[in-house]
Amino acid sequence: MQLETDSNQRTLDHVITQRIIESPDHRISFAEYMDLALYHPQYGYYASSSAQMGAAGDFFTSCHLSADFGELLAEQFVQMWELLKQPKPFTLVEMGAGQGLLAMDVLTALQHNHPNCFACLEYVIIERAAALIQVQQHQLQQFLAAGVLINWCDFADIPDSITGCFFSNELVDALSVHQVVLEAGQLREIYISVNQQDSQTHFVEVVGDLSTSQLVDYFDVVGIDLRSPPYPDGYRTEVNLAALDWMTTVATHLERGYVLTIDYGYPSDRYYHPARTGTLQCYFQHQHHSDPYRNVGQQDITAHVNFTALEKQGELHGLKCVGYTKQALFLMALGLGDRLMALSQSSATDAQSIQEVLRRRDALHSLINPIGLGDFGVLIQSKGVESTVPLMGLMGEIANA
Repeated sequence: MQLETDSNQRTLDHVITQRIIESPDHRISFAEYMDLALYHPQYGYYASSSAQMGAAGDFFTSCHLSADFGELLAEQFVQMWELLKQPKPFTLVEMGAGQGLLAMDVLTALQHNHPNCFACLEYVIIERAAALIQVQQHQLQQFLAAGVLINWCDFADIPDSITGCFFSNELVDALSVHQVVLEAGQLREIYISVNQQDSQTHFVEVVGDLSTSQLVDYFDVVGIDLRSPPYPDGYRTEVNLAALDWMTTVATHLERGYVLTIDYGYPSDRYYHPARTGTLQCYFQHQHHSDPYRNVGQQDITAHVNFTALEKQGELHGLKCVGYTKQALFLMALGLGDRLMALSQSSATDAQSIQEVLRRRDALHSLINPIGLGDFGVLIQSKGVESTVPLMGLMGEIANA
């Protein structure tokens, strides 16, 4: 397995090197480099294996902790279905489904607790990694065998006129970002080139003119002036143009319903604070570092989400911001506190049952940890929704206001 891993990395290094050599000026944007490292169809991080996720992998998400996360999300989806006047089909579109764990938990909860909503359900998974699609199909085999309507597609093939909810959990942070830097008061872009040294090829960064005027437009949209005095020369950060394209696609295909985005990130004023020089992080075997040029294709590369950009882009394409809150408040409003209370009153007496209660209690606390998953942002947008009834998941934010 290690030999295969090393071989894949060398092959991906070669693929990226060839792309650079064949490109004008012998360089590519960091966004193109990141896209190849993560999503190359054969050797990219997400395409080559699904084993990097979970407790034994490079990172874990909320759905790896327990089924409670998906079960609580299901409660929010049921209310959305009711506010939309119980449409059939009611389409849930999960974007970036990982190993299919969240889909499994949501579908199971709806089937057991809300059969009327489940009977109206169409589940769509948007996934570009063939290896992950196979894992997801295996995970959801019981539903597929029972004839539950579950479809897979790429962003280019999303059905039109969706009524329901587009949702994602830790997707946007993995979209490819451009890197920019201030030089003598001007916004410049960081590119990736190659350098031959000691008979080996090394990826190196070079600075040049912007690859697209969209990078300037982006800061106008989110209300940030990097040329103002607080920003020092050499200030470096990321711009996620792919997230804007993603939001445009989602808004275009949603006819009536909601967009629910859960991820780690900040509003623009915090993301682009003069003291913060970028948010790019790499994850390898549960260790994080800031070097995207090692372990190529074998490590996750992420950048925090600019929630202001998602909100503004959504508004440009017909989405209304329903609310923004933190995951801890969101899950507590959906009933996580009640689950903790029930665990505290458990009548378990044997060692195994007590250990299970403690394990689940720890998992629930992890979901709302204010210095961890609980600090994740939850952005909900809507389109064509007539009801003025507040969403349950946002009630914690209203009570906290």
